[in-house]
Amino acid sequence: MMSTTTVNISATQVKELRDKTGAPMMDCKHALTEAKGDLEQAVVLLRKKGISVAGKKASRVTKEGAVASYIHAGGKIGVLVEVNCESDFVARTDDFKELVHDIAMHIAASDPKFVRKEDVTPEAFEREKDIYRAQAAATGKPLQVVEKIVEGKMSKFYEEVCLLEQPFIRDQTISIGQLVATKIGKLGENIAVRRFARFKVGEVGATVAFTTSNPEDGGEAAAPVAT
Repeated sequence: MMSTTTVNISATQVKELRDKTGAPMMDCKHALTEAKGDLEQAVVLLRKKGISVAGKKASRVTKEGAVASYIHAGGKIGVLVEVNCESDFVARTDDFKELVHDIAMHIAASDPKFVRKEDVTPEAFEREKDIYRAQAAATGKPLQVVEKIVEGKMSKFYEEVCLLEQPFIRDQTISIGQLVATKIGKLGENIAVRRFARFKVGEVGATVAFTTSNPEDGGEAAAPVAT
């Protein structure tokens, strides 16, 4: 039996993969060829490529971009988010605009408190750890069991509170960080979420988080104001 080759990867398969991932046509064709026509494996290959490209471009300056808003739940929740890229050309593309919109929508739904893991202050980390320890201790379980419970909860802490670590609400198989990496691979520029604010009617304060992850900022992370 003849093995799967470039010749027998159909245009329909390529289109299906492109619709699913947003990757360029040739990248989809190459991924399908490498995956021997397996669509899900091709998706994995494209995501790995996007993350690899993102890593190589992570140090590049992002001074362009866009600010977008998203209003949810009949005007009860509002989000502002700034996402940066390297050029105004990319900032004006539909792909970049779609990414910014998706991130704003995700923030409205998932209410993250920080942008990146590096933005979580030691004080915030320890505060949450103390809360988990008190909750576990209230169950009356032995100390060693309490510590294991706390350890398990803290392993999920970043995923719960950091935007880039959270599973994307429209595709739980990838994180927001992986979503961004995919766009970096497709658009060929570094992309970074700079800051966001989330407001909810009836709440006393708002969640405001920002990061100074660009090289020109000196690489110092700024803690959010979360109330």
